[in-house]
Amino acid sequence: RIALVENIPEGLNYSENAPFHLSLFQGWMNLLSMAKKSVDIVSSHWDLNHSHPSACQGQRLFEKLLQLTSQSIEIKLVSDVTADSKVLEALKSKGAEVTYMNMTAYNKGRLQSSFWIVDKQHVYIGSAGLDWRSLGQMKELGVIFYNCSCLVLDLQRIFALYSSLKFKSRVPQTWSKRLYGVYDNEKKLQLQLNETKSQAFVSNSPKLFCPKNRSFDIDAIYSVIDDAKQYVYIAVMDYLPISSTSTKRTYWPDLDGKIREALVLRSVKVRLLISFRKETDPLTFNFISSLKAICTEIANCSLKVKFFDLERENACITKEQRNHTFPRLNRNKYMVTDGAAYIGNFDWVGNDFTQNAGTGLVINQADVRNNTSIIKQLKDVFERDWYSPYARTLQPTKQPNCSSLFRLRLPSNKTAMYNASGKDP
Repeated sequence: RIALVENIPEGLNYSENAPFHLSLFQGWMNLLSMAKKSVDIVSSHWDLNHSHPSACQGQRLFEKLLQLTSQSIEIKLVSDVTADSKVLEALKSKGAEVTYMNMTAYNKGRLQSSFWIVDKQHVYIGSAGLDWRSLGQMKELGVIFYNCSCLVLDLQRIFALYSSLKFKSRVPQTWSKRLYGVYDNEKKLQLQLNETKSQAFVSNSPKLFCPKNRSFDIDAIYSVIDDAKQYVYIAVMDYLPISSTSTKRTYWPDLDGKIREALVLRSVKVRLLISFRKETDPLTFNFISSLKAICTEIANCSLKVKFFDLERENACITKEQRNHTFPRLNRNKYMVTDGAAYIGNFDWVGNDFTQNAGTGLVINQADVRNNTSIIKQLKDVFERDWYSPYARTLQPTKQPNCSSLFRLRLPSNKTAMYNASGKDP
């Protein structure tokens, strides 16, 4: 069985007929309540305690983890070495095993993986880390697999790979066979998900962390886009095909080029839903304009881009007000097509895939018409967000304002209602 989980920030309102799924908090609490023997968690963030009113769910999750340490349940946690977390220290003092990964030494990157393994039977993977904001202020999305020991076996090997790097300042030249992948793009796991025939495998990044039979995240994304016949819908916080160092920035064509190929050579419809925030790199808009230009005067070339903005009304608040306010962001990181889905830990930014540690999940399904199909559910979530009043197109302006260098154009009444016309985005 598989379930979609989301965190929807307070104040984010959709139309009455919009789809909703199990809350991320409830999904995580359910997993911890099911734990009998072990809980393994990899997270980029470990900040569950805060005085902010929306931090109560994070505090309850922390209390549940502390409770498990007193019940003879083995708890293993993986974090980036840069994390300075009182939560980790408290859990460690109660007997939890904590592994710190020095991604700066390995690959000049950082840990961004986010997944759970419970009793070697159940799995969570998605955009959210163990951060109170992920349970309050942030819009997050992931999936939970129940009673799926075959997939767990493969994900457990990624967890073991991370754990094997404890106290090490460099990656071994050859990986142990015990860390080899079990399934990959060439040999997918065959399984039933909610009574729908499916295939699945997990991928990893960076390439340095891909032993034999382990698919690299980029290759996993390629496989999903290449198999698409009709459409590719992409939802990410950031889209920036650039690889950056301390001295220069270079074009990173891996995903940007694959999108262009799908548009021009195969006439696959592409929709990009990107988060709009104060930190959005201005070059994002240049690359989006470039993508749009490629479809000029080309028949059956269809690209549309919208920006998901949850904070426009707070864009011009004073510094004093901002000190007491935490921004709400859409941190979804997934792609869905007419036959497959990719759910990962990365935004579509060059450095994420080339330097940082992250894990992805690919699911293929031939029949996506059934409402229990995870592919259809993801498509419905994308369309819900696409047609919501928070998703807007951008119009360049000559004069920047305190919000951005661009003006957000509100959706028309026709498109503001969730899929009211029944048409695709």
